[in-house]
Amino acid sequence: MENLMGLLKVRVVRGINLACRDTTSSDPYVVLRLGKQKFKTSVKWKNVNPVWQEDLTLPITNPSLPVKLEVYDKDRFSRDDIMGYAEFDVAPFVEAVKMDLAGLPNGIVVRTLHPCRQNCLADESNITWKDGHIVQEMILRLKNVETGEVELQLHWVNIPGIEL
Repeated sequence: MENLMGLLKVRVVRGINLACRDTTSSDPYVVLRLGKQKFKTSVKWKNVNPVWQEDLTLPITNPSLPVKLEVYDKDRFSRDDIMGYAEFDVAPFVEAVKMDLAGLPNGIVVRTLHPCRQNCLADESNITWKDGHIVQEMILRLKNVETGEVELQLHWVNIPGIEL
């Protein structure tokens, strides 16, 4: 892949208080989109508080492109229902990855992102130096839906021979 900077491993941790799209529950799954690429989690049947703990690995070529997240309700006999969407910016995370943090104490916060109108953060999101790696945990508030959040963890995967 041309201009590949590295791989962003996105752990889709869980959904929180997702909307009901079936009678009393939903069958949610998450779709991540980056440019023309699309990645999906498994479906969690009859659950508005699903736990996925699934890793989706996105090749990063342009850190200025946002990652778009969509939550859907799986339907067997009709089109899947949208249960909200959000997006997040990877540029602050990539900038932290570029820093030389070797030798810093474990658990040090490199940068804190705050919720605002320009992002979908439900709470502060810290980019942290943890066990020799940059890690970011975030909770995204879903848009265009009555309720729901998705918890994610970001990890960077270096590719041998590629310098940031």
